[in-house]
Amino acid sequence: MAKNLLIVESPAKSRTLKKFLGKNFDVQATVGHISDLPKSKLGVDVENDFKPDYVMIRGKSPVIKKLKEAAAKADVVFLGPDPDREGEAIAWHVAEKLRNHKKMVRVTFNEITKSAVKDALEHTREIDINLVNAQQARRILDRLVGYKVSPFLWKTITGGLSAGRVQSVALRIICEREEEILAFIATEYWTIDALLADKAQTEFRSRLSKIEGEKPQIDNQIKADGICHELRQSEFIVEAIKKSQKKRNPPPPFITSTLQQEAAKAFYFSPKKTMMIAQQLYEGVDLGEEGPTGLITYMRTDSVRVAETAVTAVRDYIKDAYGADYLPKEPNRYKSRKGVQDAHEAIRPSYLDHAPDSLKKYLTRDQLKLYSLIWNRFLACQMSPAVYDTTSIIIKAGKYQFNSGAQALKFDGFLKVYQEYVENGNGNGESEILLDKLPDLKEGDKLTLKDLFPEQHFTKPPARFSQASLVKTLEAEGIGRPSTYATILSTLNDRKYVEIKERRLFPTDLGKTVNKILVENFPDVFDVKFTAGMEANLDQVESGAEDWVNVLREFYKPFSSRLEGLADKQSDIKDSLTEKTEEICEKCGSPMVIKWGRNGRFLACSAYPNCRNTKPLENAGETVHVDEKCPKCGSPMIIRSGRFGKFIACSNYPECKTTKSISTGVKCPKEGCSGDVVEKRSRKGKVFFGCSRYPDCDFVSWYKPVPTACPACGHPFLTERYSQAKGSYLACPSCKYQKTSEQEEEPVEVSDKG
Repeated sequence: MAKNLLIVESPAKSRTLKKFLGKNFDVQATVGHISDLPKSKLGVDVENDFKPDYVMIRGKSPVIKKLKEAAAKADVVFLGPDPDREGEAIAWHVAEKLRNHKKMVRVTFNEITKSAVKDALEHTREIDINLVNAQQARRILDRLVGYKVSPFLWKTITGGLSAGRVQSVALRIICEREEEILAFIATEYWTIDALLADKAQTEFRSRLSKIEGEKPQIDNQIKADGICHELRQSEFIVEAIKKSQKKRNPPPPFITSTLQQEAAKAFYFSPKKTMMIAQQLYEGVDLGEEGPTGLITYMRTDSVRVAETAVTAVRDYIKDAYGADYLPKEPNRYKSRKGVQDAHEAIRPSYLDHAPDSLKKYLTRDQLKLYSLIWNRFLACQMSPAVYDTTSIIIKAGKYQFNSGAQALKFDGFLKVYQEYVENGNGNGESEILLDKLPDLKEGDKLTLKDLFPEQHFTKPPARFSQASLVKTLEAEGIGRPSTYATILSTLNDRKYVEIKERRLFPTDLGKTVNKILVENFPDVFDVKFTAGMEANLDQVESGAEDWVNVLREFYKPFSSRLEGLADKQSDIKDSLTEKTEEICEKCGSPMVIKWGRNGRFLACSAYPNCRNTKPLENAGETVHVDEKCPKCGSPMIIRSGRFGKFIACSNYPECKTTKSISTGVKCPKEGCSGDVVEKRSRKGKVFFGCSRYPDCDFVSWYKPVPTACPACGHPFLTERYSQAKGSYLACPSCKYQKTSEQEEEPVEVSDKG
């Protein structure tokens, strides 16, 4: 009989731990939380110091029964849920259920290795009630906001909506960026490049950077042409040459937010997917004869601290694998940002004898991608800087100054194994041209002007958030914590407050309306600074510097007063969202109006409740006909809209229910197939294009085909693409041809991974 019981959160983690612990340990899993606030009511006594009414989560009765039976047979119960606020709360709830047991201790481990587990079991502690209170305060705050504000949305917009204390602030950030973009007015500006040559007629380009010592302000073609006219009469002379070496230091090891950002840029992983895979790598992957093995340290952390034993091990690895030149004399040290709790190490591999290549047959494709990313980043953080030889040249042409620069990699350093991915921004121009190589020039050299290239540009609005850039913004603003970033984004998407198109976050009409109502009526609660301050207060509770009840009391008093003040205004707010139309109700002759419902906006008779006529908004006004007859009844076919997008349907509905997908006008490219490529939608609502003969033909494309043959390779169609930098354009799916000269917005990887 096992003398000890170790209780963890997940079955996968328990399997990994069992191989270290032997026969004296029984390892059981809670499978997440066992207790929570009830779903059917508020579950918080606001009049009695916010006392929570915890109930057992549905379906957890067998789990608790099993834990009690195992605890009764054990001398010591080790409470080992994850080492964070949520894990501490789970340990606390388990302890409550097993409170009659004679000995229970808390145990935590940052990595699931034999040495870490052994050390943790030798250094147990009591449950940290400050951590529990911090989690409890967060849970109650979220419940108060969700259960008090959500009904307000039901009464002002429509039923079924919900508000979240942190998610709604993230929605506000997205909506405000959208407003910036829509309000943006492009400004014209011009750049002027000169094609110059030295005495040996070696040509290079240089950009106009100053006019009489000031940054150029060229806002129309007349000014650009005037400058070009003067430049053609000017003598170009090298005024100054500066040569130097530039060091590029390696990035710090991953924390939760940077891992999510990099995985999104590199692999298009959502934060939710990144954390799911990271959890698998942390809890343990079956490595054949070696059995379940935890491959990375705990993945919810905001600290860049690395254990000294791990630093020593990775430095030895770097020296053996890459040589002494790649190892700095002293370990690289990194500082965590202000306010970090520093409870856990940075994210790193648990073992340095498990290189990614050696695990290919054990890991899924996505597991290998993420593990390789973590592995390479950890190696890089303790490697030497990359070194570049740089040259900067200033060229004078009368009152005009031109600049050129060159940069050549002299020593790759950490770039040997790792290169950060770059996500394109709005690209509003640079004042210097950076070349790979410049001619061997000297100060005072006269240059020959070969040509001038004036080019018109327009300033671009700020880029919409990607999932990576939103996580970065949330972290910078102090919104959320490592354990919440993934949930924030997935919740907004699940609620259909935002949609993801071309890897960018767009607020939906519903999201914009919800945000408008929340910001106008709860300006403080859903304010960025207020929410960041609340996160800081929760950190104070965790450290024991603040009482959790006081934090809740200071929040709830003004919050409840605000709610009471809005009670009489709900009807007026709802009316303000009603839009008038010129449509007339065919049943009673009253005007039709646009209202919000559970499935979005719809047309309703303004004479409600006397007239209850409603119809889909998409069918308002003129019906869109297609030049086609129904194959079953001969009635005209029309274009309708449904929950999965537009489709062609018989106008004689509901008597005739014939429907078909809208063709793109492109024939299926698969050899021998006679089908058409039609627009479809996945179960999650994402648009894609596939063969009309599915399942007989499995052709699919995420990009809309256009019936235009590629002039470069003859491929029968091009596809519509989009990038933030240049908008819509056409590209060939078979070769590199694009209808514009610009490239598609994709992550740019400068060098290969090691």
